[in-house]
Amino acid sequence: MTDAVSLFDPNDPERVATEPLREDIRLLGRVLGEIICEQSGQHVFDLVEHARTESFRVRRSEIDRAELADFFADVGVDEAIPVVRAFCQFLLLANLAEDIHTERRRRVHVQSGEAAPDSTLAATWRKLDESRPDPDRVAAALADALVAPVITAHPTETRRRSVFEAQGRITELMRYLDRTALDETERDEVVEELRRHVTALWQTAITRLSRVRIQDEIEMGLRYYQASLLEMIPKLNLEVDRQLRERWPEARPASAPPVVRPGSWIGGDRDGNPNVDASVVERASRRASAVVLEHYLAELALLQNELSMSRRLVEVDDAVRQLAAQAGPSAEWRADEPYRQALSWLRARLSSTAAAVAPGLVEGASDPEGAPAYPKPEAFLADLDVIDSSLRAHHGAALAEGRLAAVRAAVSSFGFHLQSLDLRQNSEVHEQVVAELLAWAGACREYTSLAEDEKVRLLTAELSTRRPLVGPRAAFSEVTARELGINAVAAKIIAELGPAAIPNYIISMCTSVSDMLEVLLLLKEAGVYDPGAGAEPPSCPINVIPLFETIEDLRQSAATLVATLSVPLYRDLVAGKGMAQEVMLGYSDSNKDGGYLAANWALYRAELDLVEAAKQTGVRLRLFHGRGGTVGRGGGPSYSAILAQPPGAVAGSLRLTEQGEIIAAKYAEPRRAYRNLEILVAATLEASLLDTEGLGEQAEEVYALFDDLAERARVAYSALVHETPGFVEYFLASTPVSEIGALNIGSRPASRKPTASIRDLRAIPWVLAWSQSRVMLPGWYGVGTAFEQWAGDDPAKLAVLRDLNERWPFFRAVLSNLAQVLAKSDLGLASRYAELVPDARVREQVFGAICAEHARTLKMHAAITGTDDLLADNAALKRSVYNRFPYLEPLNHLQVEFLRRYRAGDQSDRVRLGIHLTMNGLATALRNSG
Repeated sequence: MTDAVSLFDPNDPERVATEPLREDIRLLGRVLGEIICEQSGQHVFDLVEHARTESFRVRRSEIDRAELADFFADVGVDEAIPVVRAFCQFLLLANLAEDIHTERRRRVHVQSGEAAPDSTLAATWRKLDESRPDPDRVAAALADALVAPVITAHPTETRRRSVFEAQGRITELMRYLDRTALDETERDEVVEELRRHVTALWQTAITRLSRVRIQDEIEMGLRYYQASLLEMIPKLNLEVDRQLRERWPEARPASAPPVVRPGSWIGGDRDGNPNVDASVVERASRRASAVVLEHYLAELALLQNELSMSRRLVEVDDAVRQLAAQAGPSAEWRADEPYRQALSWLRARLSSTAAAVAPGLVEGASDPEGAPAYPKPEAFLADLDVIDSSLRAHHGAALAEGRLAAVRAAVSSFGFHLQSLDLRQNSEVHEQVVAELLAWAGACREYTSLAEDEKVRLLTAELSTRRPLVGPRAAFSEVTARELGINAVAAKIIAELGPAAIPNYIISMCTSVSDMLEVLLLLKEAGVYDPGAGAEPPSCPINVIPLFETIEDLRQSAATLVATLSVPLYRDLVAGKGMAQEVMLGYSDSNKDGGYLAANWALYRAELDLVEAAKQTGVRLRLFHGRGGTVGRGGGPSYSAILAQPPGAVAGSLRLTEQGEIIAAKYAEPRRAYRNLEILVAATLEASLLDTEGLGEQAEEVYALFDDLAERARVAYSALVHETPGFVEYFLASTPVSEIGALNIGSRPASRKPTASIRDLRAIPWVLAWSQSRVMLPGWYGVGTAFEQWAGDDPAKLAVLRDLNERWPFFRAVLSNLAQVLAKSDLGLASRYAELVPDARVREQVFGAICAEHARTLKMHAAITGTDDLLADNAALKRSVYNRFPYLEPLNHLQVEFLRRYRAGDQSDRVRLGIHLTMNGLATALRNSG
């Protein structure tokens, strides 16, 4: 498995620059091929090689695709599975090679003295220095500066920890080969070590025997901290803070929190996931605390080794002596080493803290010997500051700037909670639970039948009193008991780990003021929300955040926010938080609801409306973007996506979800983690402090045009997805969506409700299914019709769209992401999946519409951009997409064959494994499956 097709001219400088990449892929492919032959036999190796060479022949149009499909139809499942595993492993290794090559190219550019490229902080500082933004604008943006990547569970990210760790070891070996001058013997030794790890990878099962549990997903999310984020987030925060203070010291006070503060949904998001209960929320919080406390203990141990200074040679501050004195008899043998004694005391107190907040979960926690636990991370940080101050005062500044500075930055970044865990639930559940509580207390027998204004009056009255609704002998339904239990444990976690541990409560499908107030009522029952008394205003450490998801809800989002803020009780609550209000925007359901262009424009319009509503109501708005990995769920390059936000929508802060294979691609390794976090910070600063929209006085005219285009796209999309008879039948038969729910690839059901409705299907399986079948429908359908209907071949109208593509980041991002999706689509392969639809009439009607719109979209994209090269603006992605496509070909053909057998009645474990493996391989290769 060593060849790769290149569509580049041999004399092209791009080809010369990518030769090291091809060498890496050849090396990894050769090692894997030798291992396959050795481990699984010549017959399997020959099958893999035949599949590979024939796939390349298909790509070069030397043979018809049907010939390859016929070949796989005759292969037995036991022979096919090693072939699938071979291509899955090769694609995984190719990803590693591409990531290393990206690092290599960046290093070459830096060493050549080229100007820092866009999306780097170096380029951002340069732009800000040149533009000199208004000081008041800077102060407003930096007042609550925040960049928060929020990790969420995802059913296609199923890599086991052993696979994850093997990838890391192989990456380090390949990086060592690339950056170290080795003689032939030394290189052979490294390659032999590489062979050992690839062998271990080949002998390790990619998939699980049982369905992923929510506990497994919690551990999956936490491993990215251990792999990279514990080190890289503090490092980046230190650098960003230093640069901001140098430029704007008054706008960046010493007490300002670090900019990057991560979050998670794993263990707190129970929207449609009945597996999340109070025990899960508590486990997620305490395991996160254990991870960061283990890190601190390990770093303190290393600091003890480093800070070996003798009091006979250097002075120390009295405060350090006081800490050292508290270490007691156990540290007397270090009497001449005050810093080591002091750190021994800090470790003892931290061990006590671990025993209190994460009992039995922290490795490396010693017997605390009566040392008091730290009541909060600020107390731990104060002790670290004592050591820092003493070092700097006595010729140890260089030591203070090393590991100690990193630990202090980590405590500022992570506290004792590591990450902020968001709670999330659907508004329908809240209404059901509140109705049951009110009925039990005799406050209202038929809450759900009340009009909206009546609900608001009732809820406001209940929120104005400390009287509880729930008594000790109350008996409730399973759903209500679970919701009450979750809120009770949230109160407990906040009390022990601080308000940053669980700071947000997100309401899915939020449509009204009562949806917001219902959550406050539930938090009141848990003792989290306090109504206040007399002159004392209401308070709640948890922010209530509406999530607007459908296109209609996005259109009404600003009105809902204004109406909520008009309730005096709620406005008083927000005033107690510095007039800050967060709003979450859902990319997934809006896309599933109305298609790619309509959803993107609905989101843009909603942001414009929310920014205006914030100005009218005097609140500081923070937007939380619920982006998925794929374009159909708001994915795409983060830098351009953030810059494409409308004016005022970023304003110094940004939260966004990170999902699926995107998490591994971004955060599995320290260098990549730093780079991707840097991108988020750079884009947030530029979007906050520079004019990035570029429409000027034409804005309203352009907005009206896109209102028209978006509606045309929505109508075209709805005509297929929501109105075509047999569309659901086509979707279920032509994609593996039905099998997604039956396979062990996530703790969450595929649908919110047990129906076959597209509206009830979760967005992840909706997008995943279309990506597996290579249609990629959510990322483009309806766009071609909209542009063709409005512009057609009219040169003047096409000129308008071309101009907007040149100067408007939003439209440029829309077209660029559209092109990426189209480049990854393959209707030739999609036709193989269409053959699985038994009704010929339905098959021809739906697939015919898909093909026609695909051609229309390609045509209009070329007309607007001036090129039929879909990836003309992204050479790296072009190289990645086209060079790996032949390796996807066997996986798609085999998946169709496995689906055919599975649906024909062969539901054996081997066939199920085959489907699962092909899903995994395709998701790995496409890198943004859902």
